Amino acid sequence: MKNLNLKHLRYFWVVASRGSITSASEVLHLTPQTISGQLRVLEDSVGTRLFEKSGRNLVLSDTGRVVFTYAEEMFRLEGELQDVLEGRPIDKGLVLDVGISNIVPKLLAYRVLEPVMRMEEQVRLICHEAPLVDLLADLSVHKLDLVLADSPVSPVFHIKAYNHMLGECGISFFARGREAARYRKEFPGSLDGAPMLMPTSGSSLRRTLDQWLERGSIRPRIVAEFEDRALMKAFGEAGAGVFTSPTAVEDDVKAKYGVQVIARTDEMQERFYAISAERRLKHPAVATITNAARNDLFA
Repeated sequence: MKNLNLKHLRYFWVVASRGSITSASEVLHLTPQTISGQLRVLEDSVGTRLFEKSGRNLVLSDTGRVVFTYAEEMFRLEGELQDVLEGRPIDKGLVLDVGISNIVPKLLAYRVLEPVMRMEEQVRLICHEAPLVDLLADLSVHKLDLVLADSPVSPVFHIKAYNHMLGECGISFFARGREAARYRKEFPGSLDGAPMLMPTSGSSLRRTLDQWLERGSIRPRIVAEFEDRALMKAFGEAGAGVFTSPTAVEDDVKAKYGVQVIARTDEMQERFYAISAERRLKHPAVATITNAARNDLFA
């Protein structure tokens, strides 16, 4: 392989960071054609494609992810060196890059991560939300320190990763005040025919809910399905239907969305996991997260 041209590597880094050649051209003050040509030169030097086409968008190839991880660190250090030479103070705190599966409830993710903000050692928390498969790909090339998910990593992903169970809790059902009082009577039979907001079939909660409803011969009227459970709660806040959330954050849901608890059940359990690329959790902030979740949030 030829020696890498750092100018070409910077162009690649900006394109990957900005998500498109057009956007990168505005930052670099170069024409898209010039950047495309320089990227081809870099790919010839590396010996493989760094980007792949996905519709009109560019996505990083497997090699591209690895190159981007190193380029990110290189240009971060370059910026730090520039600060040193110009006499500016440098932030020496820890950095924790966390991937959050978009199925994990936002309020629960906050409760899991919040103890990091109270650590004596300064930690800069960087949160990335995406589908689990994308987060695991980033974890595999050490772009992330940790991934939060509602299910353990499956062998079908062919990724070397380790599951650390944070805890489990029951499920609470919510609705606006008047509707909550009505559905509270004769629960869970009262849900039969009731308008219900559900997570999409891609989540483990949906599968659990479907099985629980089927066992009770309960057939709610499913009015909407959501990948984003925060959006589902916003619909519930507006009175669109009954929705669920982990009992561990029941008080947070009531306070934020102004809804009431219909009932709660331990017949269904939601489990949450921290997924790491290492068997032992060495990062001090990660240890803080797992200890607080197991001893407090899910105790």
